[in-house]
Amino acid sequence: MANLTTCVDGVGDEPLARRRLFGRIARAAFGVTVIDGVAGRLAAAEQKAAAARGGVNLIYLMMRGAMSHLDTFDPKPGRDEQGETRAIQTKTPGVWFGEHLPQLAGLSDRVAVIRSLTAETGAHEQGTYAMRTSYAQLASIQHPSLGSWALHVAGKASRDLPGYVLVGNGNEHPGCGFLDPGVTPVPVADPALGLENIVRPAYLSETNFRRRLALAERIDRDFQRLHAGGQIAAYNQMYKDAVRLLGSVDLEAFDIAREPEPLRERYGTGQLGQGCLLARRLVEAGVRCVEVELGGWDMHRDIFDELPEKTAQLDAALATLLSDLGDRGLLDSTLVVLGTEFGRSPAINENAGRDHHPAVFSCLLAGAGIKGGVVHGASDARGHSPDRDAVTVADFNTTIAAAMRLPYAKEFHAPNGRPFKIGGGGTPIAAVLT
Repeated sequence: MANLTTCVDGVGDEPLARRRLFGRIARAAFGVTVIDGVAGRLAAAEQKAAAARGGVNLIYLMMRGAMSHLDTFDPKPGRDEQGETRAIQTKTPGVWFGEHLPQLAGLSDRVAVIRSLTAETGAHEQGTYAMRTSYAQLASIQHPSLGSWALHVAGKASRDLPGYVLVGNGNEHPGCGFLDPGVTPVPVADPALGLENIVRPAYLSETNFRRRLALAERIDRDFQRLHAGGQIAAYNQMYKDAVRLLGSVDLEAFDIAREPEPLRERYGTGQLGQGCLLARRLVEAGVRCVEVELGGWDMHRDIFDELPEKTAQLDAALATLLSDLGDRGLLDSTLVVLGTEFGRSPAINENAGRDHHPAVFSCLLAGAGIKGGVVHGASDARGHSPDRDAVTVADFNTTIAAAMRLPYAKEFHAPNGRPFKIGGGGTPIAAVLT
């Protein structure tokens, strides 16, 4: 996660220290951990909510560890590089997927496959950072994630629910970067548990809770007057949002146990399946952006033993998500992205695995703003390099921004004055956009 100092602009050491003090007062006075864990991550600017309704939502599935393109969405049947993974025909004539993705093969007419992505780094942390932010990782600045950019521009779609949720451990996630801290994602470590620490302690009555809130506000009043507006106002708004969230019926959106058991089983009982189900519930309830992580794709050894279980999770989760969104009339307003940091080598190493390979890899797009049944670009015969229509990470993320109707050509300035663009200034892939 982005640290606090990264998210703050225009305030020096005194405001930062004051905010930390206020956080300690809140924890001691309120007696509820959601103030610390959730309030600091709730979405910004309620005044944007009315304009935001009806916009494009985002569900981003991040496959941590680098998913093998040859064993998923860009197989090379008949080649030695293909190894033990067979290729199967999809619903789209002439398009083949790996054998462990039969459900997605049957839904190929709903997705656009990008087979010519190329990255500049084969290191996990830097590759994941680039995919999430569109920029290279630097020590001098932290860039915002795509979800934070979307929330910054479009605002929240729900009065009470957060605008951006991250399902997974969130390690090394850039969060809000240099944007307002209110657009940082709210973390949900386990989709089965939902949003934790949301119940007021039994020993604390509603009356006493309100008194403690009032006391904290009085303590902070002079400081707020002195540092009115800007980041401090946004940070204080997060506390108010968190308190309102405590009493909101919309919290039920985080409870996937309310879903019918057969549907839960269709999604899959693993982290990704349950995370995708939670993502659908959250988008349906008004959450603007949801990111779901699944690790374990770093298969340097025994890939053909490890791959079937991982791809089975992906197949069930993503196929059910697309069908479920479609059945509920949500797919036309929700962009679904399947991403990973880079690909894996065509050569199978001495440990029966595939190594890091940034030269070419595959990702998927579906839903709002995307043409289904499209394959863009191609890798060469071995799956080693782009053969045509190479797509950079910035191109891919700019395509996401275009599909979401975000101003990808506009320059936004960081606190240090440097200009940045949503998507990194790439060129949208016109062939996959409606």
